[in-house]
Amino acid sequence: MTATAEPLTGAETLALGRESALWRTTLSRLLRQRSALVGLVLLVFFAFVAVFAPLISGYDPERPLIGIETDVRAVAPPCIHLLGCPADRSEHLMGIDSNVRDVFSRVVWGTRISLTVGFVTVGFAIVIGALIGAVAGYFGGYIDNVLMRLMDILLVFPALILAILIVTVLGRGLTNAMLAIGLVAIPVYARIMRASVLSVKEQDYVTASRALGASAYGILFKRVIPNALTPIVVAGTLGIGGAVLDIAALSFIGLGAQVPTPEWGSMIGLERNRVFAAPHLLFFPGIALTLTVLAFNLVGDGLRDALDPRLSR
Repeated sequence: MTATAEPLTGAETLALGRESALWRTTLSRLLRQRSALVGLVLLVFFAFVAVFAPLISGYDPERPLIGIETDVRAVAPPCIHLLGCPADRSEHLMGIDSNVRDVFSRVVWGTRISLTVGFVTVGFAIVIGALIGAVAGYFGGYIDNVLMRLMDILLVFPALILAILIVTVLGRGLTNAMLAIGLVAIPVYARIMRASVLSVKEQDYVTASRALGASAYGILFKRVIPNALTPIVVAGTLGIGGAVLDIAALSFIGLGAQVPTPEWGSMIGLERNRVFAAPHLLFFPGIALTLTVLAFNLVGDGLRDALDPRLSR
């Protein structure tokens, strides 16, 4: 005997229609905001650079140019032919670092690393945090008290300090740094999801599903969680920029990406003593990091404003 899909009630169908209309309205409002559009354009640009990094870079970001070019030297300034650099010299748009590697290629590949780090880290934190918050908010009682008190304990510690402690215990490396940043972000998403679930579980369509005999877990995963994701999507968008910045901070102090991985924070950390002698070595990865974080913040702020019910017409 084949299993049949659980039919939707009238209240659930209405809720799904409202959810679809909400996202269409949100997209329309988002595209009307200039700051959000700027953020979207920047994100599309960085995504393009990340996807086509092998075609854009031109040099191996981890390999020194010694033996590849005869006129190369360490800490060389940018050489752009259109701006007057001699044609007999090799062109390096962002100069050469202290290890005789092309800075432009490293910044380009760093885009792929930073975006991957941001999405993977926040994705991990959202999945675990949303599950904890949803279970705590839906079942309440003892389960809620235990889970949320554990989250409160984690929130007592400053996020970056706790991440440094975790990486110190697990060992240096980009993977461990991502895990650490993801772990310290879990309580934030758990609390947001719990608050959203507490509101959604009182809706009519949830009550109707319960009256029809649906199981508690079926209601939680099929009815409550899908309709409680809106706040956590906004928080996650804002959180990606913070995760990229935190990974850069860990790499800056030597706990994140290790040499010769082309990660922006690591690049800045390696050349921090040359801020006056060769400022271009810090400027280019710094501006890339700044623009990436800015882009996610602009989009996140735009989503938050677009989903604000006080702005509905």
